[in-house]
Amino acid sequence: MEATQTSHSLTLKKRLICYASPRSSAATHPPETRKSLEFNFQELVRFSMTENEMASSTRSETSRSFVCEICVETKQRNESFSIKGCSHTYCVDCTVKYVDSKLQENVTSIGCPVADCGGSLEPEYCRDILPEEAFDKWGKALCESLIPGAQKFYCPFKDCSALLIDDAGEAIRESECPNCHRLFCAQCKVAWHAGIECADFQKLHKDEPESEDIILMKLAQNQKWNRCPNCKFYVEKKDGCSYIRCRCGHAFCYHCGVQLSTVSHGYYCPSCNK
Repeated sequence: MEATQTSHSLTLKKRLICYASPRSSAATHPPETRKSLEFNFQELVRFSMTENEMASSTRSETSRSFVCEICVETKQRNESFSIKGCSHTYCVDCTVKYVDSKLQENVTSIGCPVADCGGSLEPEYCRDILPEEAFDKWGKALCESLIPGAQKFYCPFKDCSALLIDDAGEAIRESECPNCHRLFCAQCKVAWHAGIECADFQKLHKDEPESEDIILMKLAQNQKWNRCPNCKFYVEKKDGCSYIRCRCGHAFCYHCGVQLSTVSHGYYCPSCNK
């Protein structure tokens, strides 16, 4: 484009010099020709000025805009954001979305979108373009990443989920969340299971630790019911020996729960002798 404009400019200059030369002066031409020459000269000047203005405007427009390599859209320079430590630049919207996607993936050390590039993004460097929620989320994620995984857990109540730290000191069962102030078991990492030992509670299936299941467990303890080791259904022995055959086909000792033969059995369990 610049080469073409330069060519036009040179041509116009030659033509203007030709009209302005002594051979083409008004004195050597009749009045009608002089008027025509004056008119053409004025048109050429206007045309030359228009071409120069267009070229200048194009260069100015190009310097004020750029194409974002992520969304592939033309953006104004004031909408750009440069990656720290490299030469890559993207629009603000794409940079914010990129950071948010990394935080969704639990990535706290965020690099340049270009693979193997040494550029990086940091919370404080991006603070002016990030929404307050995203900035706070990034800061909290960085703090959490400094805590060893074995010491980190969250409040078991879903509407709280506050970060808690197990300092691996004294073994504590009943604890209170400092955020929602509700009781939970620090050993089982669940809502407080009053009246049930941790060992018994942890025997429950993962889908069972609701209030109804805890009530059933307490009832089973009072009634001395036992659970089938295979299907986990509660069974009750009315009388007879310790041999129990569940409806699922599994045979076990009612007292110790050891598996017994389904073909034949004696009056006593070979494991607990009851």
